Amino acid sequence: MAGFSVDIIQVRDTSFNIGLKFGQYIHHKPLLKVLDSATRPEIDYKSYHSIFSGLAPHLLDELEGLAYGLNVPTEKATALFSGYDLPKTEAMGCSAIVTKDYYVRNYDFSPVLYDGIFSLVQPEEAFATAGYNLQVLGRHDGINQAGLALGLHFVSNHGYSKGISPWTAIRMVLDTCSTVDQAIQLLKEIPHAACYNFSLGDRNGHIAVVEAGPEKVMVRSGEAALSCVNHFQNESLANQNRVSIDGSLKRNDHLQALTQKHLTHEEMFAHFKDRHSPLFFTDYDDFFGTLHTLSYGFEDSRIMTTIAQSDQVLDFNFADWVNGENLPDHKLSGKI
Repeated sequence: MAGFSVDIIQVRDTSFNIGLKFGQYIHHKPLLKVLDSATRPEIDYKSYHSIFSGLAPHLLDELEGLAYGLNVPTEKATALFSGYDLPKTEAMGCSAIVTKDYYVRNYDFSPVLYDGIFSLVQPEEAFATAGYNLQVLGRHDGINQAGLALGLHFVSNHGYSKGISPWTAIRMVLDTCSTVDQAIQLLKEIPHAACYNFSLGDRNGHIAVVEAGPEKVMVRSGEAALSCVNHFQNESLANQNRVSIDGSLKRNDHLQALTQKHLTHEEMFAHFKDRHSPLFFTDYDDFFGTLHTLSYGFEDSRIMTTIAQSDQVLDFNFADWVNGENLPDHKLSGKI
C-alpha cells in the first residue's frame, strides 16, 4: 500500500481571484503536467466562450484568473481546465444513495487522474460550494450553500461529441442552482460530451437521477430513496449503456437492499467508506479503486468526507463555514 493524500483548500474571493489562487497553487504541482497530457493543445475558444457566457459567466473570470496565476495565455488555460471538448476518458465507477435526509457516494477511479483537492469556495458571484476538484475548475461531486448535493457517474462514451464534461456541468449546477428542479433544467440545457448519470438531492426533500447524454436527457425521480451507479435505467436509453454492466447491476442491487434498511446518515457513510464493503474497490491499476467518500445531511447541513482507507473523517457544518467559520484542517491522509 502507498500513501495517498488530499489537500483541503478554502477560498473566499472574487471568481477571478479564486482562479488566480488555484493557478498559483498548482503552478509547480505534478497535476499540471497530467492535465497537459490529458487535454487538447487548443480548443474552439469561441464556442467555449459562448456556452460559458450563457450558463455560468463567472467561470470565465475564474479561468482568466487561472491563466494569470500560471502566467499562460487564456486560450491555454481554457484548454487545460474548462472541461470543454476533451478527449475521451477511461471508464470510472461511482455509487450513490440519495434520500430525503442525506446524500452519500463513493468515487472510484485511478489516482493518476485525480486532482487530490477538496475545496471550499465562496465566490462573490455564485453560491458557496464544497467538493472534490476535477481538472481544477470542475467537481466530481459537491454541495452548495442552498443545500443542493450532486455527483457524477460515468455510463458510456456513446455518441461522444464536442461538449461539456460532467465535472464542469457539476460545477455549473452547484454554483448557480438552489433546487433539484433548477438543476434538472440546467442539465437539460448543457451540451453533454458523453453519457453520464447525475445523482442529486436538495434540502426540500426532492431527489432525482438525471440520465444525460449528447442525444437525450431523461429524469428518474423518487419520494423516499434513489440509487445511482454506472448504467442508464430508463428503457429508452438502454442502448447507450456499455455492453457489460454486470458490476453496475450488482452494486445497484446492493444499494437497493440498503435503502430497505433505513440506515442513518452516519451508518450509511460508515458502510460506504468501509474497505470491506461491497461498495469499496481497490482495482486502482484498472481505473476502479475507491478514492473518496462524500456525504451530506440535508436537515443539519452536515458534511462528512474521507479518502481511501483513512482514519481521518472531515466532519463539519457547512452552513457554519458559509457564515465565515474556516476549518482547521489542511489535509486528508489515507492509503491505496
